[in-house]
Amino acid sequence: MAGPDYYATLGVNRNAKPEEIRKAYRRLARKYHPDLNPGDKAAEERFKQIQEAYDILSDPKKKQMYDQFGFYSPNVSPGAGEGPRQGPTMDFGGFDFSDFFTQATGGRASAGASSSFRDIFNQFFGRAARQQEAPEPGTDLEYALDIDFWQAIRGTQVKLNVTRLEQCPACGGTGRAGGATAVCPECKGSGQVTQMAGAMRFSLTCPRCGGQGRLKNACNQCHGDGRYSRTETVEVRIPPGVQTGDRLRVAGKGNSGTGGAPPGDLYITVRVQPHPFFRREGDNIVIQVPVTVSEAALGAKIEVPTIDGRALLKVPMGTQNGQKFRLREKGVFNSRKGVRGDQIVEVVVQAPKVRDERTKELLRELAALNPEDPRAEIWSKV
Repeated sequence: MAGPDYYATLGVNRNAKPEEIRKAYRRLARKYHPDLNPGDKAAEERFKQIQEAYDILSDPKKKQMYDQFGFYSPNVSPGAGEGPRQGPTMDFGGFDFSDFFTQATGGRASAGASSSFRDIFNQFFGRAARQQEAPEPGTDLEYALDIDFWQAIRGTQVKLNVTRLEQCPACGGTGRAGGATAVCPECKGSGQVTQMAGAMRFSLTCPRCGGQGRLKNACNQCHGDGRYSRTETVEVRIPPGVQTGDRLRVAGKGNSGTGGAPPGDLYITVRVQPHPFFRREGDNIVIQVPVTVSEAALGAKIEVPTIDGRALLKVPMGTQNGQKFRLREKGVFNSRKGVRGDQIVEVVVQAPKVRDERTKELLRELAALNPEDPRAEIWSKV
């Protein structure tokens, strides 16, 4: 029973290197992250598929099994109540396949044939078990950070409390330091680990404790795991000009690796709160500014707000409602490109409030001097 095509999910070919897989995952995770697509169930489901694919293809042992059999095969803990057992067993949907090799030929299979089938499985799973103790790089951590408009524009320093797995200082990450025995963290004391291959479940002797369910001479501080959970305050510099969806990397602040392998990284996805007046479009700032009829008709110099303070804008004679003007380099500074955007000012012409007869008289005179129908062009095309 074949599983999903994880390579297609991440958009990489089967010969992709780990770095290519990692880059593809980061790009897609950033696009479909639930925090950046609130209420979008399709994006949430897509994000789960991307996470599942990366979990398999980023793990050398899982990827090896997937490439060989086409199955998804995460390690899961066996059911409660199972005691330590020795040797591998195989079952399919709850049916024990330990005697599968004899049944396959109607009870006539020879001992040699049965052994050869078992050798195939033992060869693969034995190799996976031997690799269990190999050092593994630490996994990355994801963190969503909300900042306000001005923090995004000017940049800031923030302190985050990040809970991560750190290498145990007492045992140097080995899990052993001459202490008492402890429950094996790999099999949770059962002596068995389970590997899934599609609908097939393979129960194997735990490679870490040899099926005993406990570790001898376990470290007293980490109880044999080699790592322990610790909340650390991490100071992060937010550069000027970040936008919603930008992803910042803090190297080495992910989970610690095992056996001296390097730690993962911390990735921070930024969410910028909107401003009630300034609207951001890329590196440009867009605002709407009201002007009077006389200012629009006769022209004027007006002050407009910018993210740097006040600036003078020249409104030419005959300006129309909705007309836009550009203030060069009054937008957001992009620290990655080293350039600054512009500010776009959209003019909103406001009709005067008629409070007395004199105002009405002047408006009637203005209408008489300008009898043109502004809707004439519309009617000519209807």
